[in-house]
Amino acid sequence: MKKKAKTQNLLLLFASYFFYGYANWEMIPLLLVATTIFYFLGIAIQKSTEKKALIFNSLGVFLGVGLLLYFKYLNFFIESFSDLFNTIGLKVNSTTFNIILPLGISFFTFRLISYVIEVRRGKMEATTDFVDFATYVAFFPTILSGPIDRPNRFIPQLQSKRSFDYNLVVDGCRQILWGLFQKVVIADNLAGLINDVWTDIPNQSGSTLLIIAILYSFQIYTDFSGYSHMAIGVGKILGFQITKNFNYPFFSRNLAEFWRNWHISLTSWLTDYIFMPLNVKFRNLGIWGIILAIIINMLLVGMWHGATWTFVVFGLYNGLLFIPLILTGSIFKKKKLKTNKLGLPSLNDSLRIIRTFLIVTLGLIMCRAENIDQAISYILKIISPSLFTKPILTGMSLALTTIIFLFIFVIVEWLSRKNEFPLSNLKINKPLEYTLYFTIIFAIIYFGDFGTNQFIYFKF
Repeated sequence: MKKKAKTQNLLLLFASYFFYGYANWEMIPLLLVATTIFYFLGIAIQKSTEKKALIFNSLGVFLGVGLLLYFKYLNFFIESFSDLFNTIGLKVNSTTFNIILPLGISFFTFRLISYVIEVRRGKMEATTDFVDFATYVAFFPTILSGPIDRPNRFIPQLQSKRSFDYNLVVDGCRQILWGLFQKVVIADNLAGLINDVWTDIPNQSGSTLLIIAILYSFQIYTDFSGYSHMAIGVGKILGFQITKNFNYPFFSRNLAEFWRNWHISLTSWLTDYIFMPLNVKFRNLGIWGIILAIIINMLLVGMWHGATWTFVVFGLYNGLLFIPLILTGSIFKKKKLKTNKLGLPSLNDSLRIIRTFLIVTLGLIMCRAENIDQAISYILKIISPSLFTKPILTGMSLALTTIIFLFIFVIVEWLSRKNEFPLSNLKINKPLEYTLYFTIIFAIIYFGDFGTNQFIYFKF
């Protein structure tokens, strides 16, 4: 059985490197070298004394963070310090480097870091099989945009032979279908509407910009959630259970609940490795220690997404909005969503859902803006008197069709909110089930935008 698993893993590793090389061939040596170093670090931690294990663990964390700092943030720091010195009158001619950002670096470095930490904590044994470890790091469905699987959950799946599981394969196909629908029918069609407006903000009304901001929230959600569903679906076909990444976040009633349901593999990673240690470190500060830990954690969430000041502000914005939740003690409370006789959320929960969505939407403007000035201009235009004018969207026919699909999408998500994903656990007869599948396929073929819109999270 182990021999067959080894053969499967070799084929999977080859496919993963081929896939990554096709997308970003220049960075294959970096991926291979980083994988090799962390492979031996894991073994060294396993075999060392407590003191030496801590040193090897720290070295691994330092190297992982170093990769991110160099490839993703070096130019950002150089330009920021240059701007600071120029502001105070010290003329500095900064030179930025032509550094190629490796695709998926934010995802595979987090896998590498979590591996040495988990071995150091004794949560798993260091793997002595290089193929297993390399496959975990480069697993092709998830290397470019996640989810970020933990090693103690994923590597054991590599150590046993995967057999064909009809039910798992069918479920994987359903999830791929739903993810593809989200991406090409909703996200990519929304992209055209949104991009047209963002290139001409000064000439847009506040009402148009508000609608576009709302649509952008759905674009980034359906784009990233769509990718995650497809990655998880491919994983199921290959015999793997991959970490769930979204849990219907737009039905959240406060910001803490939203971040528990959005990009779950990232937020849980940062909670375990950043927030919890900081919370322990700051425990003498009481409630202010929790606030400080949350703000640092959310700043890192923002900076993980991009090396610009807009993402720093995005992280700080979310961190500060956690303060009322901490002070009222509602940050860790998990209350069941209440519904009325019609199956809709109660009035109180509906208002909370809408409030949370608008808070999130306002923050996501920072993610879309090229700089802080553009984001501020966008927000100021929304709250101007033109907010009360008639909105105008280019390509009204396409806009109307896309919004109708978006409306249907929200209804389906609401009705499926207790399921793993909307097409899972369908309790309908076969003719109706297949009618649903063919309808989705028709929508993908007829309304899908198969243009040049790559996945948004590829750039993270």
